[in-house]
Amino acid sequence: MYDYNLVEERDILCIDQKSFFASVSCIQKGLDPMKEKLAVVADTKRQGSVVLAATGPLKSLGVKTGSRLFEIPHRNDIYIINPSMRKYLEVSIAISKIALRYVAPEDLHQYSVDEFFMDVTHSYHRFSSTVHSFCQKLQYEIKEETGIQCSIGIGSNMLLSKVAMDIEAKNTESLIAEFRYQDVPKKLWPIQPLSKFWGINRKTEIKLNKRGIFTIGDLANYSHHYLKKDFGIIGVDLHLHANGIDQSKISEKYKVTNPSICKSQILMRDYRFEESKIVMQELIEDVASRVRARNQLARTIHFSFGYSDEGGINKQYTLEDPTNLESQIFKVVTYFADKLCDRSKLFRTISISLSGFIDENDRQLNLFIDEYERKRSEKLAKTIDALHQKFGRGIVSKASSYTEAGTKHGRLGLMAGHKM
Repeated sequence: MYDYNLVEERDILCIDQKSFFASVSCIQKGLDPMKEKLAVVADTKRQGSVVLAATGPLKSLGVKTGSRLFEIPHRNDIYIINPSMRKYLEVSIAISKIALRYVAPEDLHQYSVDEFFMDVTHSYHRFSSTVHSFCQKLQYEIKEETGIQCSIGIGSNMLLSKVAMDIEAKNTESLIAEFRYQDVPKKLWPIQPLSKFWGINRKTEIKLNKRGIFTIGDLANYSHHYLKKDFGIIGVDLHLHANGIDQSKISEKYKVTNPSICKSQILMRDYRFEESKIVMQELIEDVASRVRARNQLARTIHFSFGYSDEGGINKQYTLEDPTNLESQIFKVVTYFADKLCDRSKLFRTISISLSGFIDENDRQLNLFIDEYERKRSEKLAKTIDALHQKFGRGIVSKASSYTEAGTKHGRLGLMAGHKM
């Protein structure tokens, strides 16, 4: 057990907008998100399209985030609509502006479109007598001005506030919960399965289970020396977090200097290995075009194939010569996928990520590569990108066969119905 007298006690709030996307869509249509059954679907014209959000009443019918359109019951009292990202961002910004009435910009961290952190350690007492009453005031103003209900976790640090919100606040009548250092043994340690805890995914949970760790209490009382040996520095973080310790501060924001470009896909059904590679090819085409649009080259490729039951493969590879051509990226992915993937398995998720960017003008000359052919390929790729931007994706395609997910492969050609 750690001595909590040696760590700083702060007043951190984690605010989550309840069923945000579905609630905004309801309000936009003049509906009550607490009563109406509404689903936000990526594309209402595709039966296999993923449900992005659902209101509480619809979730009670078994429809949740990640469900498919064809799984939603055919009922007159269920609304199914496409997302409106512009409106979601407008409401998210409006809520952030309400929060900024009470804290300085450096004390607010936007975690996602529908979730943010506030450090009110030195400010809440100016507006309310207690942190709890301040949260009630904030909830009321957000509901009055935007129509959105919020759940709020209060904690001694960012970790505890997040866990308080995820584990308890969402399930209480007041939608407010408070976790302090002294609450760690009582409130944190019973949490199971481990993947319910912030920062532990299903893959890490399986590894910990194999070591006899099934609750956060088991993790907190497991030797941090063994965790470091098995998981590296992440193991130490796991041990600290299980004991409620998190030294990160909102005002000390992490700055991303060279972010990755990535894309992932949850497949409509279980795919065979060769089918999943075709979908991967389409994802690579998309991320490569985004790199070319920035006039950059990517040095690092990271990809994953997830099996339909559990598990999968992840691989990262650094190129000697950075590229923005999908053919070169796909060649690398195919090489390692053929070696690492279990072909007897069925696949349900895939992802591709490019990072380690440099400007095209900073590329070093390689005597072992045909520079003329490479420049010709890059120029052709950018020409195709320009056509896609002008006429829409699909004006130039690798024509032939299509999979159920709408992917394509074959030789290059112009689609009919468009004049150049």
